[in-house]
Amino acid sequence: MRRFAATLLFACALPAFGLPAFATESAFPEDKARAFTTEALNTWAADPELISAVLAQNLRHAALTQADIDALDQAWMSELGKSVQPTISSVLTTPASDLLRNQIEAAGGQISEVFVMDSLGLNVAAAAATSDYWQGDEAKFQETYPNGPGAIHISEVEFDESSQAYQVQVSFTLTDPADGSVIGAVTVALNAEQF
Repeated sequence: MRRFAATLLFACALPAFGLPAFATESAFPEDKARAFTTEALNTWAADPELISAVLAQNLRHAALTQADIDALDQAWMSELGKSVQPTISSVLTTPASDLLRNQIEAAGGQISEVFVMDSLGLNVAAAAATSDYWQGDEAKFQETYPNGPGAIHISEVEFDESSQAYQVQVSFTLTDPADGSVIGAVTVALNAEQF
C-alpha cells in the first residue's frame, strides 16, 4: 500500500505465554485502524478503476432479490477449490482486483487480504477468493455501509490458518469521490504482528 503502512508500525512486546501482546487484547488499537483507513481512502480506495467497478456492479445488481443473492453466494462457495470457477473468476480477473493485489504486494506482508463490496455486500473485487461471495450478513458490511461515510468496523485479532499469522480485519465505507455518497465497503486484513 505504497509506503503508508510503514507509518503504522508499532512494537509488540511478547508476554510470558509467547503470544504477541495484541493477541491478548480485546480489540486492535482503534487509532491505528483509523489512520490506516484515512490513508487508504485518500490513496488506493479512491482509485477511479475501483470506484467505477463498484458503481457498475451497483447498477447491475439493483434488482437482485435475497433469493438471487443467496443463489450467487451458493454458486461462489460451490466453486471454491474447483478448476472451473465462473462466479469467482468474474470477480478475481478484473483490473479492480489487480489493483488490490498490487496493494498487498506493495505492503510487504502487512496486508494479507483485501476485498471490496457493493451496496448489497456482494464482492466486487478481491485480491484472492473469499470464503463466500455475500458479506451483507456480516459485521464487516452491516457496521459500515448502512452507517454512512466514515464508518469503520474493527474485528477482533484472530489467528489466520492460511497465513499462519495474527490478523485483524479493518472494514470501512467506500464513497464516490464525485458526490460523497456511500457506494460500498472495503475490508482489509492486516497482519497484526506488524502493526
